[in-house]
Amino acid sequence: MKPIMKETIEDNRIGDNKFVELTYRVVDQKTGDVLTTVEFPLGYVHGSNEVLAPQVMAELEGKLAGERISVSIDCTDLYGSRDESLVITDLIENVPDEYREVGMRILMENDKGQAKSFLVTRMDDKTLTIDGNHPLCGRMVVFELEVLSVRDATDAEISAGGALEKGPDIGGIPTRPI
Repeated sequence: MKPIMKETIEDNRIGDNKFVELTYRVVDQKTGDVLTTVEFPLGYVHGSNEVLAPQVMAELEGKLAGERISVSIDCTDLYGSRDESLVITDLIENVPDEYREVGMRILMENDKGQAKSFLVTRMDDKTLTIDGNHPLCGRMVVFELEVLSVRDATDAEISAGGALEKGPDIGGIPTRPI
């Protein structure tokens, strides 16, 4: 009979080639408002897929399932300084109906063919404002994370950088993982 080897806690710490599942939320440090909540577990392979800001990934290193961490981030480091020239207000009559909704993303192209995403941030009866700055630009935020599980990643997960999910069954036609 072969002895069964027990995993040590060290084996289950977040590090390179570990498959990690976590949830998180992003909170505005100044107002306390929750800006984003990810409740469905996010799965990734640590060291081969940077799914979050580098500071967050560094803080996750060495953590165990069940641990909670908070990481403060100056979003100017991630997204640059706010550029007021990317905030444009126009008469609403100049804006197509399908873009007249706060929160709508609009992809615009400059005269050089470069595309930039803008967000409709304000609208009233006469005007509509779009903003090409990242929504977190200029904010101090706190990432609050909970590590749900940590395990060795499979070779396939390492190659893919995350979880492998079977595609939908569409009548025998092969599908690729999502």
